[in-house]
Amino acid sequence: MTEPDLPRVDVLRLAAFSARPDGGNPAGVVLDASALSAADMQRIAAEVDFAETAFVTGTAADGAVTIRYFSPIAEVPFCGHATIATAVALADLGRTGGSGTVDEIVFATPVGVVPIAVTRDDTGTRASFTSIDPSVADLPPRDLEALLDALGLSADDLDPDLPPRLSHAGNPHPVLVVADRTTFDGFGFDPVSVRALMDDRGWPATVTVLHRLGAHRFAARNLFPVGRITEDPATGSAAASVGAYLRELEAVPVPGRIEIEQGAHVGRPGILTVDIPAVGGIRVSGHAVPMD
Repeated sequence: MTEPDLPRVDVLRLAAFSARPDGGNPAGVVLDASALSAADMQRIAAEVDFAETAFVTGTAADGAVTIRYFSPIAEVPFCGHATIATAVALADLGRTGGSGTVDEIVFATPVGVVPIAVTRDDTGTRASFTSIDPSVADLPPRDLEALLDALGLSADDLDPDLPPRLSHAGNPHPVLVVADRTTFDGFGFDPVSVRALMDDRGWPATVTVLHRLGAHRFAARNLFPVGRITEDPATGSAAASVGAYLRELEAVPVPGRIEIEQGAHVGRPGILTVDIPAVGGIRVSGHAVPMD
């Protein structure tokens, strides 16, 4: 029995958290998914084969844009880079309704309402989203042990000032901070084993591994084994979780701003800007540009 043909849809392809099409994290964006079923969206995301594809499914009664996110293998509760890409795509097409220097959009996501601001500068179009109220919890010892084993690391490799945690600002992200830059750059992992661990623990997004570069700057590697992908080039939901993690540990002054360098390990460098208020959601911003 053959599968029915997919409805004809236009899929935009944008690179998020970069002003260059060969940097940042590629995202698929479908701006009219109102006629698509969940199975249709999953099949399209698998064909696009980016870390995530975002689907605009309609407009809520309060005017919020309803949106869903799919990786090549499953629906994801929230995706930061695809949120940035979708907001920029809507703004560039004049579909945000803004009339001033800042376009305000609200996305109704599976994890809650996410407000977005879109601005333009000399580099291009930039968007920022504010996460849901985050939560940070201890990472259970058995989970930490399993993660370290999967990455070939030991507890001695971790930064003693930044202990492991499980941080949630849309998706749950285990956060590890490696003290030594050479160790951070050099660790490897088996994607199949890490995927099995993530599925077993109910971690739908990424495992976040950081190295502190300075008081307000971090390097990140986000492990995300899905299909041909092993590491995510730029992860907005993880960046929000990092902001919540640092605030919880009182590791940075708040309100404050940090920058996260990500993607160099997979050949797509990008920058994520994270604004950390004293309370409430974390704001993550970056450019997005068409890849075609």
